Amino acid sequence: MRLPRVMYSFYEHRLARTLSQEELPHHVGVLVDGNRRWARQFGTSTEEGHRAGARKIVEFLRWCNELDIQVVTLYVLSTENLNRPPEELTALLEIITNLTRQLQEEGICRMQAVGALATLPPELQAQLAGSVQRTAENPGPHLNIAVGYGGRQEIVDAVREVFTDAASRGESLEATAQALSIEDVSAHLYTRGQPDPDLLIRTSGEQRLSGFLMWQSAYSEFYFCEALWPDFRRVDFLRALRDYARRQRRFGG
Repeated sequence: MRLPRVMYSFYEHRLARTLSQEELPHHVGVLVDGNRRWARQFGTSTEEGHRAGARKIVEFLRWCNELDIQVVTLYVLSTENLNRPPEELTALLEIITNLTRQLQEEGICRMQAVGALATLPPELQAQLAGSVQRTAENPGPHLNIAVGYGGRQEIVDAVREVFTDAASRGESLEATAQALSIEDVSAHLYTRGQPDPDLLIRTSGEQRLSGFLMWQSAYSEFYFCEALWPDFRRVDFLRALRDYARRQRRFGG
């Protein structure tokens, strides 16, 4: 049993050495999918599946820190997830709250909550706000933790802000509509001021974005992995990075 582990470690180390810093993506987004299926696969509770997924998030951010990935966006809770059965949603929100506490204690990232935060329970809102403040000076990647997030809602909120800001300056809505630009919308997204994601990864074998970073992913590279999120290994991440490094990005060309 020891030999395969040694060979596996050797392969992982060799794979990591093939990646140069210049080839790595600056911003990686991940749809952390498969917690519930993982739980069913092992005959355990959905809650334990989400806990396993939270543990993997901490591990994943350590990998990103080691590889010097600058920005990470994790799709943790969608607006649709807020309609889960009450007992599952209550447990999931508690797990997310504890996750933000652990990441704060780990000190390996700077956190920013992105999403329709007003729809979240007050305790989670307070925890997210506190973690954002307390991790502001941390080293490591900038972490966008997408909670209560929906890509369509983000675009609606951005356009609404554009018009609200214009109205506050006494500008007519008609003139604002005529002058509305891509840059105007980008400047009001949840991730405003950040680079768009270079690479989006989805685990669990599903090959769709489910509304994740709809505006920002126009020119992103996509990588779909069969592994359920709690089973996602460092070698799976390295393979995704290797695949990204081999692609020729066209940016619409």
